[in-house]
Amino acid sequence: MDKLKSMQVFVDVVQRGSLSRSAAHFSVTSTMIGKHVKSLESHLGTKLLHRTTRKQSLTEAGQAYYLECTRILDEIEEAENSLQSLTNKPKGTIRINSPVTYGNLVVAPIVSDFLLQFPDINVELTLDNNLIDPMHDQVDVVIRIGELADSSIIARKVDEYEMLFCATPDYLEQHGTPQSLGELASHQCLGFSYGDIQTNLALRIDTSAFDRQFTRLSSNSGQALKTAALRNTGIILQPRLLVAEELKQGALCAILEKSTPPPSPIHLLYKGKSQPLKIRTFIDFFLDALQ
Repeated sequence: MDKLKSMQVFVDVVQRGSLSRSAAHFSVTSTMIGKHVKSLESHLGTKLLHRTTRKQSLTEAGQAYYLECTRILDEIEEAENSLQSLTNKPKGTIRINSPVTYGNLVVAPIVSDFLLQFPDINVELTLDNNLIDPMHDQVDVVIRIGELADSSIIARKVDEYEMLFCATPDYLEQHGTPQSLGELASHQCLGFSYGDIQTNLALRIDTSAFDRQFTRLSSNSGQALKTAALRNTGIILQPRLLVAEELKQGALCAILEKSTPPPSPIHLLYKGKSQPLKIRTFIDFFLDALQ
């Protein structure tokens, strides 16, 4: 088997924590991933991974080999990046992580246009509301909503995330329009499961009406909550960009506009000032598209 490919697979298995997740990443079977690892173990004459049905861990030799593999792969990537800079032809794969709603409505269209303009670059776009570690996770660019606690990463503010309380005219006619946050407790509120970004968004309002234990419907999909609200099910607190068209058409009405949480900053994060050409190219394209 190709030794370099096997090294890439081995590093990926260690970082993802399982053969199955690595198999999904490489679009092959777990059996094939296992063959790559076994090929390395056979060549080196030592076991690299302790594997059970529930977990895996590195052997002492595996830990040493993992560090060497990451060093070698990083040096290869750096050499390729240097060549790309000389030829001014960006190529390769960019890994991007973004919150779900913003990713669907803003990032995905920009990425699609980017791929059309740069045919030698591929993108792995992961939409996830949980916070990841931009410095250590397998990601090149992170888009994050909310204030930043870590000052060691490079951050560029690119947008603001404005939240609105909304309901249909029919719901408000039937149940009345709340005039304060306190009155939301007597309404049917539809709550969003924020994951790790909850402290940045959900907890910045002075009401528990959208907490899971008090809501008629809770979901990690803003689109699902908007669909329910449009069927007169209740009140939602969702980003303006998700409900803009419905507000324009009159299908939803904004309420409690003086009580909405202040807009949250949206930042684009990356690991250092010196970036490979492919990532610099995407960042410039993304910022231009937002203008």
